[in-house]
Amino acid sequence: MEALVIGGGGREHALAWKLAASKEVEQVHVAPGNPGTAAEPGVENVAIAADDLEGLVEFAAGRRIGLTVVGPEAPLVAGIADALALEGLACFGPRASAARLEGSKAFAKAFLDRYRIPTAGYATFDRIEPAVRHVRAQGAPIVVKADGLAGGKGVTVARTVDEAVHALESALREGAFGAAGERVVVEECLEGEEASFICIVDRDRVVPLASSRDYKTRDEDGAGPNTGGMGAHSPAPGLTAALHGKVMRDIVGPTVRGMAADGAPFTGFLYAGLMIGRDGIARVLEFNVRCGDPETQPIMLRLRSDLAGMCGAAAAGRLETGVADWDPRSALGVVLAAEGYPGAVRRGDPILGLDRDLPDTRVFHAGTAFGDDGRVVTAGGRVLCVCGLGDDIAAARRLAYARAELIDWPGRFSRADIGRRPKP
Repeated sequence: MEALVIGGGGREHALAWKLAASKEVEQVHVAPGNPGTAAEPGVENVAIAADDLEGLVEFAAGRRIGLTVVGPEAPLVAGIADALALEGLACFGPRASAARLEGSKAFAKAFLDRYRIPTAGYATFDRIEPAVRHVRAQGAPIVVKADGLAGGKGVTVARTVDEAVHALESALREGAFGAAGERVVVEECLEGEEASFICIVDRDRVVPLASSRDYKTRDEDGAGPNTGGMGAHSPAPGLTAALHGKVMRDIVGPTVRGMAADGAPFTGFLYAGLMIGRDGIARVLEFNVRCGDPETQPIMLRLRSDLAGMCGAAAAGRLETGVADWDPRSALGVVLAAEGYPGAVRRGDPILGLDRDLPDTRVFHAGTAFGDDGRVVTAGGRVLCVCGLGDDIAAARRLAYARAELIDWPGRFSRADIGRRPKP
């Protein structure tokens, strides 16, 4: 069959690479893709934007695409899975009604409350005055989240009340996030060790992927503004086998059953961002309805099972529950970002060193493009995710950073602490 991957970032590069390795897949199309996907054997880019639902459906129908895998959240929230279903085409991704788990943080928090799934205490506001009163009453640290999709930048972990008030004013009064910030969720600030728990879900059957941990802030040791993610590794050390079982029992199971009970059965990648507290309880920080970025890159590096087979079976309602096959080694990815990220960034700088390979490493493209002379240039904030595969996280870290040091452009930066244990 032919497969379609929607999106053009590092996550989509990793997904396309893994789908192309399947014996079931003759050709992978990526819309719109990037120079990294263009260079993969069995993969071709299609000049259709990820938010062009009509164009995507027309292409998929014209080619009779056997499986569409959706990378970013926006097309899912906008209803791409519903549109493809109307054409009788298989899509691995939730319908719009289920994508609300990510599309609205207020919806997700109410869902968690209703089904008694562990999470932080919260309140929802659409007016500035009661929100400020609530923050002043609760004190800091406290978390302020834009309700809608904000590209991973709508969350402020405020260390002071003034910082929280500023975040509220930016969203509710100044419109920093547009319609996504017209409502906000104010949450208790949880402490502990973060983990990303991603599963392949078929309405009521679940196959968990390997655990991972991502690093959200721009600067080291949790400092600086939030980003889409500056690096990740798999597995997440804090997620023991015993805790894995509790997450499946207390979080994933109730979520899948609850969505079905609410008339919005879930099919696709279900991502639970967790905080593992000192009490050993994992609580939900957020839901995503797609694979994480950059967690997908190290996870796909470890995956031995047929991704196309699993996603196709889930889309068809025939997923077999069980355990996927994983490389026992650890994988780590470090993001190389452009100057200015997560704000306005430099673009068009030629990227040097992409051809300088190292064993057990791989480079996934995210914010790249072809320049006028055909060279690969920077075209976004998170430009590349450089991954290493080693016997443990420390070994994977050494490989990833060694490969990253071979790549350069003006203003390039990265965090130096991906995979390093956080300060106590």
